[in-house]
This record gives sequence, C-alpha cells and structure tokens, in this order.
Amino acid sequence: MKNIETNNAFVLLILLVQCFIYGQSTNIAPILTATGDQIYCVGTSMKIVTNMNFYDPDDVGVAAVYIQISTGYVYGQDSLTLTGFHPTIISSWDSSTGKLTLSGVSGQPTYADLTLAIEDVEYSNSSPNPNGARTFSITIGQANYLPSNGHYYQYISNIGVTWSDAKILAQASTYYGLQGYLVTITSADEAQLAGTQASGAGWIGGSDEQTEGTWKWMTGPENGTIFWNGNFTGYTSTFAFWNTGEPNNMGGNENYAHITAPGVGIPGSWNDLSNNGSLSGDYQPKGYIVEYGGMLGDPILHISTKTTLTIPSITSSSTETICGSGTVHLQAISNTGTVNWYSNISGGNPLATGNDFITPTINSTTDFYAVAHSDNCPDTIRIPITAHVTPKPILSYSSPYYMCDESYTVIDVETTSGILLWYDTLTNPNYFFLGTHFVVPNIHQNTTFYAEANYDGCLSDRVHIEIDVYASPIAPDEILNICSGEVVTLNAGNPGMSYLWSTGATTPTITTNGLSNYSVTITTPSPENCSKTKNFTIITHNSPIISDVQINDSLAVINTVTTGDFEYSIDGINYQSSNGFNVLDGGLYMAYVREKNGCGTDNRKFIVISIPKFFTPNNDGNNDNWYIRGLSFYPKAEVKIYDRYGKLITQLNSNKHSWDGTLNGKNLISDDYWYVYKIDENSPEVKGHFAMIR
Repeated sequence: MKNIETNNAFVLLILLVQCFIYGQSTNIAPILTATGDQIYCVGTSMKIVTNMNFYDPDDVGVAAVYIQISTGYVYGQDSLTLTGFHPTIISSWDSSTGKLTLSGVSGQPTYADLTLAIEDVEYSNSSPNPNGARTFSITIGQANYLPSNGHYYQYISNIGVTWSDAKILAQASTYYGLQGYLVTITSADEAQLAGTQASGAGWIGGSDEQTEGTWKWMTGPENGTIFWNGNFTGYTSTFAFWNTGEPNNMGGNENYAHITAPGVGIPGSWNDLSNNGSLSGDYQPKGYIVEYGGMLGDPILHISTKTTLTIPSITSSSTETICGSGTVHLQAISNTGTVNWYSNISGGNPLATGNDFITPTINSTTDFYAVAHSDNCPDTIRIPITAHVTPKPILSYSSPYYMCDESYTVIDVETTSGILLWYDTLTNPNYFFLGTHFVVPNIHQNTTFYAEANYDGCLSDRVHIEIDVYASPIAPDEILNICSGEVVTLNAGNPGMSYLWSTGATTPTITTNGLSNYSVTITTPSPENCSKTKNFTIITHNSPIISDVQINDSLAVINTVTTGDFEYSIDGINYQSSNGFNVLDGGLYMAYVREKNGCGTDNRKFIVISIPKFFTPNNDGNNDNWYIRGLSFYPKAEVKIYDRYGKLITQLNSNKHSWDGTLNGKNLISDDYWYVYKIDENSPEVKGHFAMIR
C-alpha cells in the first residue's frame, strides 16, 4: 500500500509539471505505472501485473494499449492471453512480434476497463524447461518499448525506399515529442526487439560510405561511433549482429546496413546493401525502423511501464573431481536466490538447501540435481550437476621377485587404468621409468622399487616390489696354452653345483680331447638356479721341426716343417724371432729352433761357403791366399780357377785348399780371375770371379 501511495504522489508531481509546461489546453500524455515483478512457476499461467494505474487529468481513456514481451521472448513458446470477462475490450495476439493489443469493442475503451483488463492478462510458456526472464512493456503507442534503455522502436513500411531517404524520413518522425532517427542497435535485447520482433525488415542507421570496411552509426546519439571493422571476417569492440557471410560488399557498392528479410539466414540479423537495394525479392528494401529516445531535448515520457516474470533457473554451477571415493563440493547459483539439491531428477525430498552442497560419500561419478527454489512455486526444473569421481587405479603385482646377480628380470605390474610410473623411493616425486613391463637392470644386492599408476591425476597407492638377488657362480673365462699332443684337465670350479659341458659331460672336470674351445654352464642349487657359463679357449702349440737351412751368399735362413710361435739361434745362446742370420764366415754351424711356450726344440748342422771377392798376395801375412771357406767340409768338392781368357790356372780340392796367385812358381799379374766349383757330382756348378791385387 505504501508503494502505491508513493507512486501516486510521484505521478501527481509529473502531472503538475506537465500542466505548467503545456498549459491546461494541451492534451497531456497519460502516465502509466504497474507493479507485479514475480517469480514465474513453470507450467502455469500467471498474471503479468498485480496492480495497474493510468493517470490522465484530461482524458478518460485511450484508443489501445499494447503489451509486448520485450525481453526474453521465445517465439512458439511464450504467449499473452486476456482472461476474465471484459465485454468492452477486445484482444489480439501477434506471435511474430510477441505483442498483445487491447482495444475497444466499439469506440475508445476507458482507463478503468483497460486497467481491469491488463490486470487479467496472463503469461504462459509451453516449454517444460523454460529459462531466463520475461519483461513486459505496457504502452499506449504502437511503437515497441524497450524498458532496458527506455527507447521506442517503430517499423515503417515503405517499399523500395532508399537508405538516404529512410534516414531523412526517420529524422522527420516524432513520437509523443521524442525525436526519431534511423535505428542504431547496440545490444542483443535491442536487436531482438527492433529486429527479430519487428513487424517487418528494413534499413538501420549503419554505413561504411565514408571508409570502406569501417562501419559507423550515422544517426541518433551514436552518430559517428564505429561498430564494425572489415568484411565478414572482421571484428567489433561493441556490438554487431551480421548475418552469416555479411557484410560482403557484393558488387562493390553495398555501403548501408539492412535487417535481413525473414527466412534469409539468422532472424533479425543484418546484411549490407547498396543505397537502392534490389528492385524486388528479399534484398529489396521494404521499409525502415525508427528509434525514439536518447536525443538531446527529448521530453521525459511515462506512457510506458513494465513488469518482469523471472523463471526460476540455475544461472551458474561448478563441480569438482575427486579420486577414488569421498565427498564432492558442488555449487549452484539461482536467480531466485535459493537452491535446493536432490539426488534424483524427479521426486524425493531435498538433500540440502543453499548454493554450496557437500555430497554424501560416493565412489563413482554421480549426478545430483539443483533447482532454483521459490516459496511460491514447486521445484520443477532440476539441473543435473555431475560430481566426478576418477576411478582410483588398482595395481596387480607380486613381490618379491627373484633374480640372479649379473642377470636381469622383467617385473610385470598391471593397472586397472592410467599409466604406470616407477620410483626408487616411497616418497620421490620423480619417476625413472614409465610402463607396465619394467626390465630390472643388473643389480648386485637386494633392492626395492616402487610402482604407482596415474589416471588423469588420480594416483593409486604406491606399492613396493622387492627384488631378491641371488649370487651367481664365479666363472671367469680361461685361456690355456698346451703343447701339441698334450692333454689337460679343465675344472669348472664352484663345487657343489651342477655342470653341463659343451661335450655333454656333467662332471666338475673334463680332459681335453683336441678341441680348441670348451664351455661349461654352472648352475647353483635350487631355489636360486643361477647359471653362468665359463668358456675355455685351448691354444695348442706345435713343436718345431727344422726342414732345412737355406744359404744365399751370407744369409742363412732356418726353415721349419711346422708352424708356431718359434724363436731361432745359431749359437744356442742368443735367440731371435727372425729365422734369418747373416753369416760372414764360411764354416760349419748349428741351427737351433725352440717354441716360446716350451713346447719343444730342434737343431741341425749347416755349412756356410764363403767366397772372397779379392785377395792380396804380397806376403804381408794378411789375405795372401784365395780360398773358399767352408769348402773343406765337402771332401768331393772341386774348384777350377781360370784367367780372363779361359785358361785353366789351377784346381783346388780337399787336398789343396787355396791358391797363392802363382802359376808354375811365377807370380801372375793383378787381374780378374774366374772360378767354377762343384760340391759333389750331384750338385750344380757355381761360377763367379774375384780379383787379385798385388
């Protein structure tokens, strides 16, 4: 009652101001006030006002009242209906504009009849799950009223009108003293009322005629304001509602904004046209939309009022995810200020009331339901809010594992979900291996590893897996040097274990049988059963056997029948790896060969024949005679000496070993002389020459 009295006082004040300004003879515009902001109960039909008043000191009625769902209108769901008995009032519902018109059955209805009728107008919604809020504008003019900015919008039909003419015509229009202009649309609710809910499509006040791609509002209070940059891929920092693929500047001269014809793309959206548009069809201008309000000098009007029905709804919600099981913190906010929580989509009693809800303990993902609660409406539209539970991974494993020293093993751990991570301690945050099959490296002592599964951040229990390490047999490989024909015993060592030789034997030892390689696998007793293979490499060394000694001038080469790691000597004391010796003096020598690893020796005599290149028979006691050293070891040897003319000078043999440079007792001259010698009758002749120097 107090609010009504306050409103009445305010209205009287406005009337006094109007009377002062316009005088008593001027028709004063009525003042409309309404109350009735309420919560709408889903599935019901509710009156849009609880109290309606008209204040008009000089009139008792008006031609018509227009009630429009100016905000939140959903075509095909929302409707307004006049209920009750009103014999002087006729109603007309226009679903395309969301507008209900109340007018007189005959003549002008009175304010009293209109007041009763408006108070019997009911809103209903056919959807089982409506949402949002509905604002109802109540006005005496045909122009659509937008309560959010207090502006009025009127579609003017004018087939083929140009944009420039529409701009002039709009500026020449007035509405109850308000200056008109080609509409500027700066918000979504304005686009809904002035576009989608308009009674026709037509020009709006946007243009890029000044700079291509820079769209500005060219009319009204927003004149000069940029609202779009670029073509259909452009951007806005304010508000724009272009149709898909618009603006496209088709033909290069589409510089003016137009509300898209019904059925062409997004309802109420915009496209760009040339100043004239098309001559026919969807892109022919059919009119223009005039906006009233916001201009400097506009009067303050109260020819409209509004009420709002708010549909209870959850406006926002949040959830959490837990690992394994537990309680989950859910949140929801409603436009009624109160939230009830349920466990089912229908039926049952609320689990809790409030924006915050702690679920019971759950171990799987579960839906709970939040509803915007109003004391005047039953809880109907329940919104599922999911409490997410990530299943905690469960590991399947065995422990301990057993492995042999100097070996490896594979640990298989299975997880119900996620990836498996391996750690070296119970608390280390850094894993060192990833995967279900972990190849344990060569370790030498008992060790514990730790496995943990991670499924989307949900961790399993970190389990410990013990590795018991058994000692393996000590079995280093051996290389044995033996002499040809020698037999040795191979010993596997590691007593008390089992053995398997490459020969098939299973004894701790075997004797060699002439092969170069042997191996034995040694295995510790059960339960360890750790095996290791020991390899034996047998290197057999041959005994040396001298085949001959080759003499080439002063070089004596000792040759052997067998091969091996031999060393050689011609004095039995000093040995060398080379089998060649320089022997400067002829004579009888002994060749020695021995195997370096002690596998036998051999020796053989050989004779070196040394032929002097010259001699000096001057009786000084030095090199006075020419003879072949070593020839004395061959009793059948013969040497014939010739002069350069082939004359036989003398002949040497086992009885005569040298020549003194004379013939028949006379000294021969210094000159070159030739020799031919044979060791025996089976040997070839050897020829050569030497010099006699006196």
